[in-house]
Amino acid sequence: MRHCLPLLPLLGVLACFSSPVAAQPTSIRFIVRDYQTRELIPCRIHFKDASGQPVRAPGLPFWRDHFVCPGEAAIILSPGDYTYEIERGPEYRPAGGKVTAAPGSADVSVDLLRLATLAREGWWSGDLHVHRPVKDIELLMRAEDLHVAPVITWWNKQNPWRTETPPRVPLVLFDGNRAYDVMAGEDEREGGALLFFHLNGPLPVAGASREYPSPMTFLAQARQQAGAWVDVEKPFWWDAPVWVASGQIDSIGLANNHMCRSQMYESEAWGNARDTERLPAPRGNGFWTQEIYYHLLNCGLRLPPSAGSASGVLPNPVGYNRVYVHLGRTFSHAAWWEGLRAGRSFVSNGPLLRCRANGKLPGHIFRAPASRDLTVKLDVALDSNDAIPFIEVIVNGRVERQVPYAEWKRTGSLGELRFREPGWFLVRAVADNAKTFRFASTAPFYVEHGGATARISRASAQFFVDWVRERMTRVKHDDAAQREEILRHHRAAERFWLEKVNAANAE
Repeated sequence: MRHCLPLLPLLGVLACFSSPVAAQPTSIRFIVRDYQTRELIPCRIHFKDASGQPVRAPGLPFWRDHFVCPGEAAIILSPGDYTYEIERGPEYRPAGGKVTAAPGSADVSVDLLRLATLAREGWWSGDLHVHRPVKDIELLMRAEDLHVAPVITWWNKQNPWRTETPPRVPLVLFDGNRAYDVMAGEDEREGGALLFFHLNGPLPVAGASREYPSPMTFLAQARQQAGAWVDVEKPFWWDAPVWVASGQIDSIGLANNHMCRSQMYESEAWGNARDTERLPAPRGNGFWTQEIYYHLLNCGLRLPPSAGSASGVLPNPVGYNRVYVHLGRTFSHAAWWEGLRAGRSFVSNGPLLRCRANGKLPGHIFRAPASRDLTVKLDVALDSNDAIPFIEVIVNGRVERQVPYAEWKRTGSLGELRFREPGWFLVRAVADNAKTFRFASTAPFYVEHGGATARISRASAQFFVDWVRERMTRVKHDDAAQREEILRHHRAAERFWLEKVNAANAE
């Protein structure tokens, strides 16, 4: 049987079989094609029995509730009713249905329809937090239509390179526009998690305790290697203000692994907890993550947002949380990271939100003399498999404008912004999803006005002063000298944020 598109998740189709024979196994084969090209395409399949338990496909990569396949998958089943959902990242419409297994065999043939082709528009996707086996990475990336995926092979006590010979060249390029690096790593301890990329080999984090040595020790070691990239995995980790204050951070995880495909991790784990009355579940963690990021921007810091799914540790598929970087029509791994650093990007776990301001991409710095206001026109392209109630314009950390989806659909524009002082702005879209925080956000645009290069908020700077001081009271370590060594970095961060308070030019 064949599905012709469009298909929505779990709009059923019943496979017909011959009369059932008790306990006789059944072979079912999935065949998945691109609706337009008619070619087999790699994809992800969530296949469940009548009780909701996931079913594996022999010989194919499986994680939690799904497997990926190169376009075909054969499964031997017991008689019964099954459901399936088939996806290929956010640029395709999902498809789904029901099948009743009975003796004999049948094909489940599904055609997936593209929602958008962002590479043709110059946007290329990446996931910075991947824990899956290296041997599976190429199929996983193809199944999610993902282009960049550094693989975290060393992480705290785990380090396979102690017994295996590291590759001479850890970067692997394939398909002409996909790349993964097998030497990415993670230091995750009491203060939170840092992700490390582009290193020659693992950092010696395996011998560290929960607090000692300070993550700043390993951050400094990473910075001794040319081209190193360090990402703050989540903004709400307790040590995030210390790391950022060092000036050694390259990006920060705005779309992070607390946001999952079918659920939220609703607490901040061992991070700085939000006020749950003001920011209730299930979306509160997502909005808290963004609030903290906005405070950083309000302190004049220009830190691009990143995205990571932690597939292989948490339930997400590879590429669920992703960052799109604009390169133009030609992909280059080096150019992708350069574009991420410049903030020519947006992060997403669903909606595909592309924005230009006066024709410029995110990350652009607008400059205007004191004698002239700056007027910025916002043009947006948005595709989504989830309903989007409205699109929001955030200016200096506050919602400046909410444009209903229907209104935007008529005009394709979010109107104009006017600036009489320095600041920043971005655009976000939060989907109407009751289970998880599904959203997209552009990286910031920046405004320099009248010779002032940044707007520094006293309230935002004080927010981090208070944070660092509270964190210092939480540092517990028996060795007095080592504890003092840890606190040295926190005191340096306190001085940094106090200087921001003193330099503030806005409330």
